[in-house]
Amino acid sequence: MYRLGHTRSTNQRDHLVHTPDSFVRSYLPGMECAAAVVHISPAGGAAFTQYTAELEPGGNLGPTSAQRFLYVLEGAADLATDTTFHTLTAGSYAYLPEDAHHTLSAQQTTRVAVIEKPYEPLIGTPSPEVLVGHEDKALAVPLNDDPDLLVRSLLPSSPQFDFAVNTMTFQPGAALSMVEVHIMEHALIMLEGGGIYRVSDQWYPVTAGDFIWMGPYCPQWFGAIGKTPAKYLIYKDWNRNPLV
Repeated sequence: MYRLGHTRSTNQRDHLVHTPDSFVRSYLPGMECAAAVVHISPAGGAAFTQYTAELEPGGNLGPTSAQRFLYVLEGAADLATDTTFHTLTAGSYAYLPEDAHHTLSAQQTTRVAVIEKPYEPLIGTPSPEVLVGHEDKALAVPLNDDPDLLVRSLLPSSPQFDFAVNTMTFQPGAALSMVEVHIMEHALIMLEGGGIYRVSDQWYPVTAGDFIWMGPYCPQWFGAIGKTPAKYLIYKDWNRNPLV
């Protein structure tokens, strides 16, 4: 029976949990045959915007004035810039700087995780260029030498980039070795499996499809539960002086 008024979604001072039962679709300017589930934005306290774009066959994402990161959750789409053309499939990703004119057109029903953020230039450092890759080709590195917790960095660590996006895969029973508290804000979308996420002083059961935003200095920890690996795509701001 439907539980009237019940949801796992919650919006707190320093974090937000957004679960599929409470998703609302929006139509952003420039989108064609597409909709966006906006998970977090500056209106919610973040310094960036993240949404899931749901494109019908032939649907277009639309333009942005910010730098943009794309990660294909399912389906296939064609990404065209002034100088490149790529077909993105599930697990493909792309980074597009602020001045990169581009289009993303779906070949079929497609879902894409989209991160948009105004670029913070660094004196003496050139702006990054268009980058396209696939998660399978990113090196899997054990976190703190734990072979059951693998991190794949999807963007270079170069100071050209003012944010990072990684995937983190936890074998059943694996967990972060500590509760983290730091200047960086995080956002993640659960891709596979599930577990328990501690955010601030709350403990949340999470599963594939859930989204979490965590503000700066928000305590955070995750442990995987179940018989299959847990995996999420996670954003963080970095490479910039917090005093600026």
